[in-house]
Amino acid sequence: MIGKIKRVSLREVWKHEAYDFTQWLEDNIDVLNDATDLELSNAEREKAAGTFNVDLVAEDEKGNPVVIENQLEKSNHDHLGKLITYLTAIGAKAAIWIVADPRPEHVSAISWLNESSAASFYLLKVEAIKIDESKPAPLLTLIVGPSEESREVGETKKNLAERHILREKWWSVLLDRARKATKLHANRSATKHNWIGTSAGKRGFMYAYTVNQNNSTVELYIDRGGDSKEENERMFDNLKQNKAEIESVFGEKLEWERLETKRACRIVKRFSLGGYRTNEEQWPGIHDKMVDAMIKLEKAIGPHIKKLEIGA
Repeated sequence: MIGKIKRVSLREVWKHEAYDFTQWLEDNIDVLNDATDLELSNAEREKAAGTFNVDLVAEDEKGNPVVIENQLEKSNHDHLGKLITYLTAIGAKAAIWIVADPRPEHVSAISWLNESSAASFYLLKVEAIKIDESKPAPLLTLIVGPSEESREVGETKKNLAERHILREKWWSVLLDRARKATKLHANRSATKHNWIGTSAGKRGFMYAYTVNQNNSTVELYIDRGGDSKEENERMFDNLKQNKAEIESVFGEKLEWERLETKRACRIVKRFSLGGYRTNEEQWPGIHDKMVDAMIKLEKAIGPHIKKLEIGA
């Protein structure tokens, strides 16, 4: 015979959260070891954290404090705030939040905390069950906890955020200097992306600055969109017929890239002076060279773009 699991109201088992459930958990702290990857011991109730009292503070296998906050109801912002406050006040490395009904936004919040902080956060759902007419028993289910994947995701997000901030600052400084020398990108704003472009006077032709961590470019980018690879290449080839004249006016060699595996084509001047990861004190010198090259590129190639016969 196989018994049937029945769920029992938590308040039938533990009438009072602090006096009953927390007391029971203090005496049976090992049930959390089964639900998490922790080895907890020495649980103590009502540990002071400033002017507040933590439901439970236990120790992990290394003797580090672990904060435990209980809530025999639907999760709420108040308890989430307490959990974080208690963790920082005590200097714990891990926090466990036990709730009867985890709301989706709090599941997301705990996931975010695991990605974004050095501490480990666990969200557990508590239920009371019995089989047929047996005594009720606790069922603790891990909803979300820390993992190597979450740490890696958090580190990736941190790096992306830092990259975006640096690039936006890079473009802000470059555009400020560029506006003093040319109106070409005067209506452009700083962006988090690795390029900034403006129309070269015909659809699909763009004068663009690009930047990476340690290098940058000034270029004419040709992309008419849609299924325009053949047309892009035809426009590129027409311009390349004037390569000698264009490079003479520009004052040095350019890189002519037909980009066989892509739809677009481009004509590029590369700089190995540095990029957005370069010491910011060096940015103005790099920017001045890029702006000067952009002015020369427009002067050299602009007249030839005007002569191109381009369809609608």
